[in-house]
Amino acid sequence: MSLGDEREHGYDSVGGAGQTRTRLPEGEGSRPPAARMSRSVVTVVGVVVLLIAAIAFANRGGGEDDSPSGTDKKAGANPTAATGSKPVTGKNGPIPSGYAKSDQGAQSAATNYAVALGSDGMFRTDSRHQIVDTVYAPDVAATNQGALDKVYSGEKFLTSIGLKADGSAPSGMTFISRTNPVGSKTEKFDGDTASVSVWYSTLFGLAGEGSTNPVAESWYTNTFALKWVDDDWKVTGVTQKDGPTPVGRDQAASSAKDMSDAVHQFGGFTYAR
Repeated sequence: MSLGDEREHGYDSVGGAGQTRTRLPEGEGSRPPAARMSRSVVTVVGVVVLLIAAIAFANRGGGEDDSPSGTDKKAGANPTAATGSKPVTGKNGPIPSGYAKSDQGAQSAATNYAVALGSDGMFRTDSRHQIVDTVYAPDVAATNQGALDKVYSGEKFLTSIGLKADGSAPSGMTFISRTNPVGSKTEKFDGDTASVSVWYSTLFGLAGEGSTNPVAESWYTNTFALKWVDDDWKVTGVTQKDGPTPVGRDQAASSAKDMSDAVHQFGGFTYAR
């Protein structure tokens, strides 16, 4: 679970600075057989799964049932651009907030929360606390903040992924942890509670000459249990699974410098869905 320098972006009405809408494809195509992963990719996948599993474990017992049930949803995507619903009304630090109490609002919240929980901000104490307090329901955040601090601040873990004990990147290296949502769907919606799945890819690793943990891409689906609390959607539980994973094209990997430059030059999405 399914994390360079953190940049804040402004949030205006739809189409304003720092916002994007993601329109999903209208149908599902067949998925080709999965390609064999290299050893380095397997290593990175293991690291990211560890993070996601840690968050899910920390929230176990405080969340809603994440199994798909309730509202019957047809296969395929549900584009939101034509609904006219304003997706978000404000922000809490760098995280959009003020979602609509609707199916679409729940999808918007889950998608943006996936981005926040998969960001490099989770590796720094101050920003991690802000993310957790914003994303999770108050009781869940209070109960599990300590467990999350232990996971993300552990010196052994941080050094195992190439970071310093304080969570910073070594000199000459750029730490990249970015979640890129592809689509979302509502598994269940009951007015005050919802279950939303978000399909996304991640970029995770250290960009720089001599990196032992180069930036690699992985694919996951997170299912968020959400509850309407204080006029907004908040997370009460998270489950994660691998894929769906597309076959990689025959493209040469970029140099460490190109990857590092890209992270600084291309800002991540501050609003999705």
